[in-house]
Amino acid sequence: MAAHDGVPLSWRPILSHILETPEARRLGGFLRAEEEAGKHIFPPRGERLTALALTPPEAVRVVILGQDPYHGAGQAHGLAFSVKDGVRIPPSLLNMFKEQERDLGLPMPRHGNLTHWAEQGVLLLNNVLTVEEGMAGSHQNMGWEAITDAAVAAVAAQETPCVFLLWGSHAQKKAARVADLHKPHHLVLTAPHPSPLSAHRGFMGCGHFSKTNAFLTENGSPPIDWKL
Repeated sequence: MAAHDGVPLSWRPILSHILETPEARRLGGFLRAEEEAGKHIFPPRGERLTALALTPPEAVRVVILGQDPYHGAGQAHGLAFSVKDGVRIPPSLLNMFKEQERDLGLPMPRHGNLTHWAEQGVLLLNNVLTVEEGMAGSHQNMGWEAITDAAVAAVAAQETPCVFLLWGSHAQKKAARVADLHKPHHLVLTAPHPSPLSAHRGFMGCGHFSKTNAFLTENGSPPIDWKL
């Protein structure tokens, strides 16, 4: 079905009970109807579950939660905050790069494709995995939330120490809803969203990238190579 075509094998045991629910079936029907009506849905089929495909549950070491995909043509490709090569870096991602430059001394990337992070165990998961062109938040409350809640809860239940980077009230509410993330073997870091509207309230200067790597190293895991 459209809601979960191509669910990676590694995630199927975790998500199978959700994918068989009426809510998931409604999501599949909704997406098919939107596409049959000629609406442009982003990201396109085949890219909606990129975050899960690139980062199996057993490989997750860091979780970064987003809201919904970019709604401009050619931007979204299934990773929260990330854009395809050749696409202008969006403002929130630009602020993330500025904080990395301040925190880690990294040069500003020339692109905004975060695949390199995902391949190292950074789960870049949006709360909602599709959106209609030009309409931010248009697919909220259509069924994606149950699927992404289950994915986050499964990571939180694992014994492997993991870092949860919760930027903005939306991410913080989602995390609180799905699981008790404040287990002693996890690190939960919160900050305002990197959006230009709120980054100056504490995201800039939060030091989350260096704190993440320090925690991973202390727990015997390689640090994330944030450089793009």
